[in-house]
Amino acid sequence: MSKKIAPVLASLTAAALFMTTACSSSDDSSDSSTPSTEKVALTYWSWAPNMDKVVEGWNSTHPNIQVTVNKQDGGDPAVTKLLTAIKAGSGAPDVMQAEYQKIPTLVSADALADISKEAGSLKDKFPAAAWNSVTLGGDALYGVPQDSGPLMFFYRSDVFESNGLQAPKTWDDYAAAAEKIHKANPKQYLGTFSASDAGLFVGLAQQAGASWWGVNGDSWTVNINDAATQKVAGYWGGLVEKGTVDNKPMYTPEWNAALNDGTQVGWVSAVWAPGVLEGSAKDTKGKWKAAPMPQWDAAAPATGNWGGSATSVTAQSKHPKEAAEFIAWLNSDPAALKLLAGTANVYPAANDATSVLTTPPAFFSDQSDFYSIAAEAGKQTKPFTYGPNVNVAYSSFNDTFGKAAESKKASAFTESLATIQKATVDDMKNNGFTVAG
Repeated sequence: MSKKIAPVLASLTAAALFMTTACSSSDDSSDSSTPSTEKVALTYWSWAPNMDKVVEGWNSTHPNIQVTVNKQDGGDPAVTKLLTAIKAGSGAPDVMQAEYQKIPTLVSADALADISKEAGSLKDKFPAAAWNSVTLGGDALYGVPQDSGPLMFFYRSDVFESNGLQAPKTWDDYAAAAEKIHKANPKQYLGTFSASDAGLFVGLAQQAGASWWGVNGDSWTVNINDAATQKVAGYWGGLVEKGTVDNKPMYTPEWNAALNDGTQVGWVSAVWAPGVLEGSAKDTKGKWKAAPMPQWDAAAPATGNWGGSATSVTAQSKHPKEAAEFIAWLNSDPAALKLLAGTANVYPAANDATSVLTTPPAFFSDQSDFYSIAAEAGKQTKPFTYGPNVNVAYSSFNDTFGKAAESKKASAFTESLATIQKATVDDMKNNGFTVAG
């Protein structure tokens, strides 16, 4: 077991780790990194748009450390490709864009380098929740946060005004507004429960205080069927059963049309929502407003996260020091943050992202405080630890909550959590993980 992933994942079996002699030997290269006076060539796998143009900002000022971007297809294909290279002992890039939810999987496969010595000093530049996502709550550092997706609430201000409503401060307010809007116009819904979007549900559970996975010594813990998640499931199940919110999935032609024709007049989403609305609801531009998330406890505001990724150094990199220097610049330097926001069209995870986001998104051009709301949401995001088999939990969610949403029974929503919990724990044990409890 390599020191860099113990004790956090010390209980993993060799099969679960996908470790090979070749990938273990790559750790040795960190002791003899090429001096910065020599020219170093780094490769960077990313799926973010225009990242090659962002990297030009680095290459133009760092002639001795040149980075080449290799565009990848999304998060899951890139992870599969990296794991294949790690298992083969060669073929991995120096730097990898990795979704937060995939970092435990990559760590358990010994695919990422611990860069705590090179980049640990960046901790105060990022929200605590984002930093937790790249440390797994331990002392090691498996990447630098790049972008995040703090949850926010988006609503049709004209519909709210015509119904005498203000943006909901609490989830009770949201439920009351949903009922009033649907009663006034039975074709209109303030939202929908989408059983095909586990990431959003996780963010909602995160806001309520849940953390589905955890590390306890040499063991994992799994707490999907906890009180916080039960509360969230019961809440949305109650709204679906009452019929005040819809039960159809998002990101379908039907849902897109509903946003544009005014039958969907609200959306619990994330900071990146303006881009979706601009494409799906172009006829309603100027009628939407962004607001903080409705709260369970207005005196203790919190939110969750939907999406986001880090930039990590892979275990096969022969230049981890230089790679760490590059990703530190990419995600914390003001010039890089400006390029990330303006060129790559991502919301930087760094605390001072608002310093470069001076203009609101085009779809919200009349809301000057858009990024101030987003920044506050980022700071209020609660920590959440992902596990090594997120894909299994999400697949089980899609299946069980899909049936629950179709049944329109609140009890089916809460009962689904026990099924997801069991599927997740069974899969972890079958793959050699030690699960406490």
